Amino acid sequence: MGEKFAKLKEENKILVMLAFFSISIGLWTNFKQLWLQDNNLDVARISQILSISGLFCVIALIIFAKKVSLKNIKKVITVAIFLKAVNLVILAFLNHTGYKAIIEILIILDAILENLIIISIYPLIVTIKKDNQLYSKRKLVEYLFRDIGILLGGVFIGKAIAGLTINYNTCLAISIVFLVLACITISNIKRTVVEEQPMMKIKESIKYMVKDKIQGVYFIYVLISETAMNTGLGLKMLMLTNLLGFSDGNATNYLLIVGLMADVIGILALKYFTPKNDYLTLTIKFGIRFWLYLMAFLSNDLTSCLIAMTWSILISTAYENVTDAPYVNRVPNEYQIIFTNYRYIAKTIGTSIGLYFAGIMYPLGIPYILGLSAFFMLFQITFTYYLVYLRKKT
Repeated sequence: MGEKFAKLKEENKILVMLAFFSISIGLWTNFKQLWLQDNNLDVARISQILSISGLFCVIALIIFAKKVSLKNIKKVITVAIFLKAVNLVILAFLNHTGYKAIIEILIILDAILENLIIISIYPLIVTIKKDNQLYSKRKLVEYLFRDIGILLGGVFIGKAIAGLTINYNTCLAISIVFLVLACITISNIKRTVVEEQPMMKIKESIKYMVKDKIQGVYFIYVLISETAMNTGLGLKMLMLTNLLGFSDGNATNYLLIVGLMADVIGILALKYFTPKNDYLTLTIKFGIRFWLYLMAFLSNDLTSCLIAMTWSILISTAYENVTDAPYVNRVPNEYQIIFTNYRYIAKTIGTSIGLYFAGIMYPLGIPYILGLSAFFMLFQITFTYYLVYLRKKT
């Protein structure tokens, strides 16, 4: 096994590490909201904690952008995975102890570490190879193995094995095992040789991003996209179990099946079904979602809501070689870490805003949640079309 791993290309070794990490994320994130609810936090407070986590992530990412270079990116990922594992171990021991304040702080820390790891993976890959298909491959690995993590949770949740009933906390413990495997894997990846780049100053990097009109518009698009997505689906596990009447097992199986189908659609779309016209591609990805959300809102029908949510998840992994990769890969390597950090800062702010609005709309019901998401999508579609226009013009 060790010999086979040694023969893999370096970028593929990173993808193996990402696979272990994503399984852990799938196991934990799928049940995190329910785990918090099981620890006597209500939906409004869960929404607030997840939203606040995003704001702290922004601060951490700004510091990260200033301190980290491509030369030490592998060490940063390794340390962050280790700390995340330790943090989850503490959370597992705090289950049902009633220490809500400590749990909330550790949930925020977990979100910070998770974001730092995710944003660091592609900058590490681009030191070896950079192309649009590899960008999509990295995302598809993340999505596919996250869904495998959901599968593990869905298969075992509620089951009794050797006298032990698998519950949310057990899934948390299993996710820690995969984090340890990810840490071991990246530790055994040969360090890529990277020319030392002078640390970019924040003002200098901002000046570079502002000067590039396409990147400025792209950051706005990312912010609005994450706001729209998380307004609609940020609390999907709670929506499925509390508002649509799914059991936690059925909700997990639903997300698993739809997620795996989304992975297949993403792979097929990348290889065979990407239209030559980018405007048509974006209409398929975002336009259909918008109309389904709008119809769900206007009909006030839960079946229509479930159909809209299902389509949104199904198309979520497709066409990132068109929506994101061209803008990520046009950035010079020396700006990759800073660009990636700013991009994830925009994503995190958007996620926080979306979760906040999801929490506000939650008492009104799913149609209103999707209706507000559709409103944000109007701006998302406008900016993504404008980006294609700017790119073609350039």
